[in-house]
Amino acid sequence: MEFTTPVTIIIGENGTGKSTLIEAIAAFAGYDEAGGGKGYRPVDHSRALDRSGAALADHWRAAWLPKITDGWFFRAESFFSVARYLDETARDAGGSPPDFLSYSHGEGFIRLFQERFARQGLYLMDEPESALSPKRQLDLLAILSRVQTTASAQVIMATHSPILMALPGARLLQVTRFGLDETDLQLTPHFRLYESFCRDPIAFVTEALDDRKITDED
Repeated sequence: MEFTTPVTIIIGENGTGKSTLIEAIAAFAGYDEAGGGKGYRPVDHSRALDRSGAALADHWRAAWLPKITDGWFFRAESFFSVARYLDETARDAGGSPPDFLSYSHGEGFIRLFQERFARQGLYLMDEPESALSPKRQLDLLAILSRVQTTASAQVIMATHSPILMALPGARLLQVTRFGLDETDLQLTPHFRLYESFCRDPIAFVTEALDDRKITDED
């Protein structure tokens, strides 16, 4: 598999392995599984039970041209640990900390993206929409659009967000039991579900609840 576009988007249902795939790419590229940049160690792994991403990376052979010298692995669930690590490291070095934690969760995400994506490098993102409102997702979409247009960096992102999937020019890959298949936004289950909801929200929710009620009774 070649990642030839500035932004590649990986989609799939929960449990299909898209996050494990992103973790494996991160491990292979030299990033810590908890996130951050090269050489970061923001989380104690001594009690970690699941390192499936790193285990998968052990079975890979891969290369980047040009060679990776900078970048970032973003994980929403470990954002606060990484942000604290950055602040503490800056203070220990006698510098001014970035202080991402002084912002709201979503604002902190966007500020980090704005700062980091201005640099060349490889950027890996695992479900960045998890703390972003739809409006903030549009802010991230604008940042990604600049990367896509200028080809100033390479981004590989796993997401459930149809808004982020709609990035013009991005390559959209769906994880299936057969591997990674190229697809279009309108063909994704995510888009079709939201399309059905927006067409008739009441009927959509009523049918969805009825289906789940039958399943629970079974």
